[in-house]
Amino acid sequence: MIFGRGRFPAAVAAFESAVRAQDADAAEKAFGRLTSTVGKARDEELHDAGPRLAAVLAEVPPGPRAVVAVVIGACVERGADPAACASAVFAAAREAFEAAAVFCERWAAAGRGELPSHQGEGLGEADFERIGFEPVMAWQSLPQFEMACVAMLNSPSVRGNTPGRAELREAVARVQELTDDPFKCLAYALVVLDDEPFVAIDRATGVGFALRGSGIGDNFQLHTLLADALIGGGHLPGEAPSAEAVAMCRDRPGQTPTTGSFNLVGADGEWIWNEGNPADIPVVDGVRLVVIDPPAYRRSWPAGRFFPGMTGDLVLERVLPPQESAALLAQVAEPARR
Repeated sequence: MIFGRGRFPAAVAAFESAVRAQDADAAEKAFGRLTSTVGKARDEELHDAGPRLAAVLAEVPPGPRAVVAVVIGACVERGADPAACASAVFAAAREAFEAAAVFCERWAAAGRGELPSHQGEGLGEADFERIGFEPVMAWQSLPQFEMACVAMLNSPSVRGNTPGRAELREAVARVQELTDDPFKCLAYALVVLDDEPFVAIDRATGVGFALRGSGIGDNFQLHTLLADALIGGGHLPGEAPSAEAVAMCRDRPGQTPTTGSFNLVGADGEWIWNEGNPADIPVVDGVRLVVIDPPAYRRSWPAGRFFPGMTGDLVLERVLPPQESAALLAQVAEPARR
């Protein structure tokens, strides 16, 4: 049954009360009402519910905990305070990833072969006995926790100030080591840079540019914004991305085709692949250094934001004096051959 408007606050209150009282039957009923009414809730109801649900998240049993985290994420996406919700969601997600690592280790030790899907395909009843209920439930919950954490990380205040982010990164990295699942959305969201200095140097002319970027999810987005700042700004020759492509890499919804303007190389001489993220770009003298070469081949992609809920930007601050550019360029390795 789908309850109408106004029923969501009652469901939140009932769930909150049942969880605090450790009343499993009442909590199960309230959980059903919670998930069936959230889609009809008004924004102001969601604003209130997010922090309240976050406050009891650690007490929710492993089965429904990830779904409640997703509900909290939905509240944040509709305007609930992310700073009031993120710590609890990060802590629950970290616990799930740590338990999922145990699941992977026990699964391998039992000789069970290929890991099951997160939806349960490949799991048998005996696995709950052999591996443990909580590790199995944690493994199945990872996609939901990934979704909930990304909803938190769309906020720059959460990316900058929320405790538990580093510990969550470590837990995600451990599961990545044990599986073929990259959890790319969460892994990238956890390393998004804000107010980050970049220097781009055109190798052919030696001209360098100091820039500052925030909220850039991947290097496709970085490439488009960099081309806009330098070619669109009249500092380098070439074909600039369209205004529409640039807007979609900042804050406009959607994607639109664009063509690469550069070949980007790091200070280590390795190509900066568009599929990577800005946090991987090597640092020289306190800044992430990007060397600009002509494109090795024509490459097109859909321009837009890797994280649709995250605002991105890259601002040109100044053109570097020649001696400053030359000193940085002198520290760059020869580009790797391809």
